[in-house]
Amino acid sequence: MLEPLGVDEATFAVYHALLSHPDSTPEQIAALVDRPTSEVLELMDKLRRLELLVPTWTNPDGEHAVHPRVGLTGLAERRRTELNKALGELREAEASAEVIAEQYNELLTSRSSGDVEVLRGRANASRRIEELAMKAKETFWGLIPAHFDDSVPKSERSPDFELLERGIKLRTLYLQSMTASKPAVEYVSTMHRLGGEVRVTPTLPMRLLIFDQEIAVMPMDPENPTAGAVIHRTPAVVSVALALFDAYWSRATELFDADDRDDETPLTPHESEVLRLLAGGAKDEQVARLLGISLRTARRITANLSERLDAASRFELGVAAAKRGWV
Repeated sequence: MLEPLGVDEATFAVYHALLSHPDSTPEQIAALVDRPTSEVLELMDKLRRLELLVPTWTNPDGEHAVHPRVGLTGLAERRRTELNKALGELREAEASAEVIAEQYNELLTSRSSGDVEVLRGRANASRRIEELAMKAKETFWGLIPAHFDDSVPKSERSPDFELLERGIKLRTLYLQSMTASKPAVEYVSTMHRLGGEVRVTPTLPMRLLIFDQEIAVMPMDPENPTAGAVIHRTPAVVSVALALFDAYWSRATELFDADDRDDETPLTPHESEVLRLLAGGAKDEQVARLLGISLRTARRITANLSERLDAASRFELGVAAAKRGWV
């Protein structure tokens, strides 16, 4: 019964004999417990470590067995302290194991499901979306069902404007109700003048962002904007997202006419450099290489410039650009 305290049957037998015969020698104790003297000496050493056999105050050379109420109770208390410490260490180890397991799960997920990225919380989602926007190369489509005050940046250096200045083609679909807000109309008017396409519709199913027609960002929970977002790169999911966007875009109402665009809007740095290179006789391949952009991006910038200046050829583009003093 005392084994949880470190006192096994043989140790207790020697302890009991020492209590019963306090003046006995090790040899006499060995005879009482019917064990070899060498074993009794080892068990007495164990009793000293357990503080059940201690020096006698009145006789420095003598020892006595501690009263069970004092000795065993103290031993139980020490054992309880050791167990509590071990239990605390076990809890810490379990917590560490959980952290390691979670990290492994994240690693495993990234290895096996690299086409899906879960972003928990609005802050994490916003930061990641900003990063994706900075890496966008060609297009950025968006369904924005939120109220204007919650969905459109108020800063003059809006991420939308920065994307347009980089030559990214924007298509944004807002709720019809946003037209009742003067700041909203002014904002989307600026977007339109910079080359962005804006439409409105009575209802939208959820927030949806599509980058370069290769990455789709959807809310984790459409009913809870703070829950976070899920990024999909799987071609099948992106195709469904594009189909959803196209379905709503095709039925939506244009806010502005194409003629409302401001052809005098300053060129972006990329556009200026593309015009300069084209005027010097550079081909699309050379433009892409010299600017460090993809061939498709170089051709898209040229096509946008041609559309903006109503030019049917490279020659007409050069003439129209020269008239405006752009080259």
